[in-house]
Amino acid sequence: MVITSAPGKLILLGEHAVVFGEPAIAVAIDLRLRCIASPSVEFTINGKVIDDAYRSYIQASMDKVWRGDPVSIRTFSDLHSGSGMGSSAAVSVATLAALMQLRGMFREPRIARLGFEVESEVQGRASPIDTSVSTHGQGIFVDSELGEDHLWSMTMDKRTWHIHHLRVPEMTIVVGYTGIHAPTGPLVDMVKDKVSENRWAREAIDRIGEISLEGMSALRNDDLSSLGELMNEDHSLLSKLGVSCPELDSLVKVARPLSYGAKLTGAGGGGSMIALTDDPDAVSEAIREKGGEPIIVHTGVQGVTVE
Repeated sequence: MVITSAPGKLILLGEHAVVFGEPAIAVAIDLRLRCIASPSVEFTINGKVIDDAYRSYIQASMDKVWRGDPVSIRTFSDLHSGSGMGSSAAVSVATLAALMQLRGMFREPRIARLGFEVESEVQGRASPIDTSVSTHGQGIFVDSELGEDHLWSMTMDKRTWHIHHLRVPEMTIVVGYTGIHAPTGPLVDMVKDKVSENRWAREAIDRIGEISLEGMSALRNDDLSSLGELMNEDHSLLSKLGVSCPELDSLVKVARPLSYGAKLTGAGGGGSMIALTDDPDAVSEAIREKGGEPIIVHTGVQGVTVE
């Protein structure tokens, strides 16, 4: 039997702009998904015999690396599905890690690569950000150019992402979950249309990329005040691009007076916002009063591990 765990994630800066080759920053958080893989008399996922009619992340992960006798996979997650905290990446990474450990093939770069392939197959489209940060932990800086502290690179459909290690200080972040699930694809397509038709949208994307670069420097210097200001500006630009929503804007507004900064995280349209703060209880109460679900998380955590 093997037990593995992988962390969830938050995109701190750069969402949507990363689609256009601009840099982005993601951080691992201290909510984890655990996977138990053990020999079995038949292939099962969380106590149920595998049904080929349903293509899950776990089954897709098994197909990537397992050709042996039947195994049982069980998962236990701290993460809300659809909340923007990387639940699908965590389950893919933890499952791949468990099966690869059973075969003596545990390798972080390969886990990240196969996790990206699993997400792409199941979702129809994906970026390697979520699975890379879930695999590596701490933080990652994603860019179209190769830089210092390079971890690995991913290429798909003529696009290449270079993944770099980013040291992340211990930070407290309150996630405000709206309870709204908005598909990522239409939001990405909407932004692409705006960028192709409007100069201001292209300029907004360029500025979001600059914000990610400035955010990397702020993180390296443990400068939370500057990081918070960049988060605020990032949210304003994303709102201008049309990927926020009234519920997200409302949660961001009430969190800001109690935080260094606050913004939506992920594709937008719903999902979650994040607030960087030293007073998580006060921020949580403000979010709760506005109808959101607050979740307090911390950064500076390990990536996928064998427990």
